[in-house]
Amino acid sequence: MAASAQTPVLEKSASHRYALTLAVLAVATTSYGMLQSLILPALPTLERSLGTSPVTGGWILTAYLTSATVVTPVAGRLGDMYGKKRLLIAVLILLCIGCLLSALAKSLALMLVGRVLQGAVGGLFPLSFGIIRDEFPEDKVEGGIGLIAAIVGLGGGVGIVLSGPIVENLSPQWLFLVPLALGAAAAVATWLCIQESPERSPGRVDYYTTALLSGWLTALLLAITNGPTWGWLNWRLFGLLAVAIIGVVLWVRRELRAEHPLIDIRTLMMRPVWLTNVASLCLGFGMLSAYILVPDFVQTPPAAGYGFGSSVTQAGIFLVPANVLMLTIGLGTGAISRRIGAKKMLAIGALLSAVAFAGLALAHGQPLDFYLDAPILGAGIGFSYAAMSNVIVAAVPQSQTGAATGVNINARTLGSALGSSVVVTILESNLSPGAFPPGGRYVTAFLVCLIMLLVAFVVVLAIPVPHRQRLRPRVRPGSAMSR
Repeated sequence: MAASAQTPVLEKSASHRYALTLAVLAVATTSYGMLQSLILPALPTLERSLGTSPVTGGWILTAYLTSATVVTPVAGRLGDMYGKKRLLIAVLILLCIGCLLSALAKSLALMLVGRVLQGAVGGLFPLSFGIIRDEFPEDKVEGGIGLIAAIVGLGGGVGIVLSGPIVENLSPQWLFLVPLALGAAAAVATWLCIQESPERSPGRVDYYTTALLSGWLTALLLAITNGPTWGWLNWRLFGLLAVAIIGVVLWVRRELRAEHPLIDIRTLMMRPVWLTNVASLCLGFGMLSAYILVPDFVQTPPAAGYGFGSSVTQAGIFLVPANVLMLTIGLGTGAISRRIGAKKMLAIGALLSAVAFAGLALAHGQPLDFYLDAPILGAGIGFSYAAMSNVIVAAVPQSQTGAATGVNINARTLGSALGSSVVVTILESNLSPGAFPPGGRYVTAFLVCLIMLLVAFVVVLAIPVPHRQRLRPRVRPGSAMSR
């Protein structure tokens, strides 16, 4: 009788622990999403405060993206090997140091050092997904991973909305102090509230393999992000692409021969995994482009023949409906995924995003057009971000969760970088300094994003539905779940 009375108490306690863990991970994830998007509208302001040109100031974005791209899969694998809680605290501390340096920076050099350190926070996602898969009961894994993944998009949207008010009413330093506060709170809460998982994947740090991975990822990202500035036929771009290709070949050979690879190539070549990564790249292309195209369009003065002359703050408000839908879908991820499956969620997300861009291409003459399409776009991002990581997690062994989801995040990051570079090229190619792009170029950019999202939809349809794997971790002796 006593044991029977105790069981509900134990279950309630475990439920509170899961909710607390999820809340801590959500705060940490929000800091990542904001760090990228807060800077986008405020980049000209930062360039002026640092006394640098738009060409060199672009490195404020590139340094962060490059660092995050390199760290994401490495941190995921190290978490699988040495403990996800330990690595999560480490990347949050690096985030805080980087934000402090950038907030204090009076020169571009110090700003870039801070941005490189901030990029370490890219490891949050594979580490968070691994913690959820190791610690949560099976019926809560999909919802937890989906919510954290959706918060990535939400954090990006919130950053766009808050950037204007922060710069206009406070100072550019607060663009880094806000994520610093979130990161510090998340680090302390992680230390106090999250348990270290006993799950470990054997291996050791192969510095040569890590250097190869870092090298080809950096070369590829630099080529993509500098394409609009250098020109897509520039010799430097082709040189970086050659370095990336050679690096990939050497890295794959090394990983295939390793007894304990940093990232298991055979796992990445599983059909559900590589198809999901291709879809993620296409989705990243379209979705980040929206955060560039919409604010730029609505801030253009009507004298250019289009646009509404909005301020930075007003431009962010156009994306508020998208943020509301992202959060709503993220909160309902578990129930939706259990009902229709992660693959269908991903397909719906790609299709909804495509519909939003089709709407923007057809009608964009009134603010109402953007307010009507924003919720559709937000729903598409919410479904897609929530589902893609769950598709990966369901397809890979538990010991490869961190590394595999890290590669998936990178696919999305590379797609985002490619999308932003392509749309900037479309808008600004052969444009006189200070001139506004012709309105037809925005239509072209909307259509290019539409095509990429339709490609993502077709790729998602080809993803095989894996046999449902047992995602629940082994029950630890003496834990509440084992009683």
